Amino acid sequence: MTRIQPLNLDSVQGPAKQMLDAVKAKLGVVPNMMRTMAHAPSVLESYLNFSGALAKSSLDGKTREAMALAVGQANKCQYCVSAHTLLGKKAGLDEAAVAAARAGEASDPKLAALLRLAMAINNKQGNVTDADVTAARSAGVTDQEVLETVAVVSLNMFTNFFNHVADPQIDFPVVEL
Repeated sequence: MTRIQPLNLDSVQGPAKQMLDAVKAKLGVVPNMMRTMAHAPSVLESYLNFSGALAKSSLDGKTREAMALAVGQANKCQYCVSAHTLLGKKAGLDEAAVAAARAGEASDPKLAALLRLAMAINNKQGNVTDADVTAARSAGVTDQEVLETVAVVSLNMFTNFFNHVADPQIDFPVVEL
């Protein structure tokens, strides 16, 4: 059951309205998660800025979506797994790749290493070992990609936790955990 209701787009004003209008212009819709974040414009702004910055990272959309699926599944966030299943497919992941990513796996060796690192960061609350980082590096992961993986995991942990607390209605095709 939704704990914090998403704002009605017709009644939002000020900075939140401007941000939600920009989301609608870009996506054609405003997901419930963002409409709920708009109760606290600083939260919505932080989310939009963080995700926008990561879209410019060296990690491509397929990789970021695979990480989002792995983290969302590990953190049992049905909203995020549902959203990123759709977004992952739009980014080029097929059904098999989506399923593999949810398990923290991939057929591509470098993506598999990135997902293992993402899962280590998530599951160990950032307290990764030298072996975790060395394994990623031995698969060709650069220092830049290691750091960007920390950021992608952090952004997805934020949305996972946000959705656990606010519990917005899933407005994507629902995917069971």
